[in-house]
Amino acid sequence: MAGRRRLRSFACLALSVATAGLGTSSCRPKPPVTAPALEPTPSTPAPVSPSIARLRRDIDTIFSAPQLEPGTWGVVVRSLRTDETLYEHNARKLLSPASNLKIVTLAATAEQLGWDFTYETQLLALGPVASGTLEGDLVVRGSGDPSLVQDQGMADSVFRDWAERLKGLGIRAIAGRVLGDDDAFDEETYGSGWMWDDMNEAFSAGVGALQFNMGETTVTVAPGSAAGAPAQISCATEGSGLVLRNRVVTSAAGVSARVSTRRVANTNVLEVSGTVPVGGAPVEHRIAVDNQTLFFVTELRKALIANGIDVRGYAVDIDDLPVAPQVQAAVPLFSYRSPPLSQLADTLMKLSQNQYAETLLKTLGARHGTPTFDAGRQVVVDILRGWGIEASQLLQADGSGLSRYDLVSADVLARVLAHVARDPKLDGPFRASLPVAGMPGMLSGRLKGTPAAGHVQAKTGSMRHIRSTSGYTQTADGEPVVFSIIANNYGIPNAEVDRTADAIILAVFTFRR
Repeated sequence: MAGRRRLRSFACLALSVATAGLGTSSCRPKPPVTAPALEPTPSTPAPVSPSIARLRRDIDTIFSAPQLEPGTWGVVVRSLRTDETLYEHNARKLLSPASNLKIVTLAATAEQLGWDFTYETQLLALGPVASGTLEGDLVVRGSGDPSLVQDQGMADSVFRDWAERLKGLGIRAIAGRVLGDDDAFDEETYGSGWMWDDMNEAFSAGVGALQFNMGETTVTVAPGSAAGAPAQISCATEGSGLVLRNRVVTSAAGVSARVSTRRVANTNVLEVSGTVPVGGAPVEHRIAVDNQTLFFVTELRKALIANGIDVRGYAVDIDDLPVAPQVQAAVPLFSYRSPPLSQLADTLMKLSQNQYAETLLKTLGARHGTPTFDAGRQVVVDILRGWGIEASQLLQADGSGLSRYDLVSADVLARVLAHVARDPKLDGPFRASLPVAGMPGMLSGRLKGTPAAGHVQAKTGSMRHIRSTSGYTQTADGEPVVFSIIANNYGIPNAEVDRTADAIILAVFTFRR
């Protein structure tokens, strides 16, 4: 009864749903045989137990609030034990999933590549080594590793190790350049249907075969010496490829800082606008860089110099050279391996990291000979078809869900989750990568203080007028279930949409057969 009272407290929301349909029958001529032919009997809906009927009424009550009516919802709740659909609404309607699409991308990648898959980055010498000097260029050839980041000094440690390995090979100076070879992927860095006015945001960083710090840097805005003076802006790395346009003015002391950034469409110009108070603390914005490869080799060159390697040439994206060097003649020096996919999945899902997802999609294409988004999408379609999932229920434009062209049904997400749960080679690392409701992380504020806290593993997704939550939980009887809840085109606050989804999940968690 406590669970029922809690459910009623959550049931503050919208849209009545019909859940049962009528079957049809067909008539055919009797076959010309001596024995009497049997007429087909009309199909009838399977009987619904009182407990499931009550669960459906409870969720319908949640959807009865008038503020939910303008939006579109797709919901599936399915038993992993019996494959019985406990509740559904618009189950096969195509909706924008936002980051719930990462469920599909990760599941397909794990199926195709395996959890032990790693990315390789090679360092090669384009020229002879004489008297401790590489008389030519140092080439860095990437395959898409998204995991080299500045957090906790990780990239610094890796680059320091590379410098020591170069010294171990007798190389203490590089007469030429540090060249970034990113040809393992094609040159399309952005997903189809990405919003131009998101291009300045760190979550919209493009994808490439050489990637550093998840494609993001920091722009810092500090006040000038007096009110009315221009503010001072700086970028954390010279290799960002961005041209900063300063439109920030110093305001009077005590006024709140208001700083915004905007990427001028089809350019590498980043406009920084607003005000910062005189004497106030600097304001930082995380920004997507323009050229992933240049970003990588610029930071590598700086690190090599800092660790005792005399680098005399510049850091260069190999595609920016008027004449491409003969990199096929380069001599391999050593290579570096990323953490396995099982660990990369943790960052992908727990941080909802878009560049990771796009990298995985291109990697799927590259494994089949064509390192493009299109080829990666075809691999996903083929894998899902092998799992018995209709291609018409997934219209995929990218790997992360950032594209407004992505469409998927709640039924497909639930089926992918169910397939993963029933496949021992997929289930463990996949489920471990998901945030947990009420626990530290992206679901820390969801279902907090309810009986379901700590018992729901799910991926969320959010864009303007889009909200989704899909994952795993169990009923009060311990029956495992998968669920997918997608909301589109609503005009209410995101927090209210989340409360609706949480009420549905809590209704399932407190359900008893």
